[in-house]
Amino acid sequence: MNGATDIEILLAVLLALAGGLAGGLVGVGGGVLFVPALTLFIGLSQVEAESTSLLMIVFVALAGAYRQRSYGNVNLRNALLIGALSPLGVLIGVVVANNVPERALELSFAALALFFAFQLLRRAVSAPAGER
Repeated sequence: MNGATDIEILLAVLLALAGGLAGGLVGVGGGVLFVPALTLFIGLSQVEAESTSLLMIVFVALAGAYRQRSYGNVNLRNALLIGALSPLGVLIGVVVANNVPERALELSFAALALFFAFQLLRRAVSAPAGER
């Protein structure tokens, strides 16, 4: 944060704490919290926020996975399979993100977030009473 103001530094600290808390509580941080916060509060472009989030989430994911593994909650097989294949998708996504208008990225991100929110809400509402 070259030349960052005190407010920007404070916002970054609050974002880090909120992202870590959200990551620990519900397993999110990068796409759901970091990207919108980096664009709205830190002033990064959509591409800068997505790119910065990719690196930031590594630390959140490592800390969360380490702790959750001690509870026996990590499915190592799925994590390794998805983790090994995800970089291929990231490489393609980076090329696409750098070649489409930023507005298209913003709208795509918003649509994806709404889709997941709707699916999670639908799942929670339709769950049997004992599982809520």
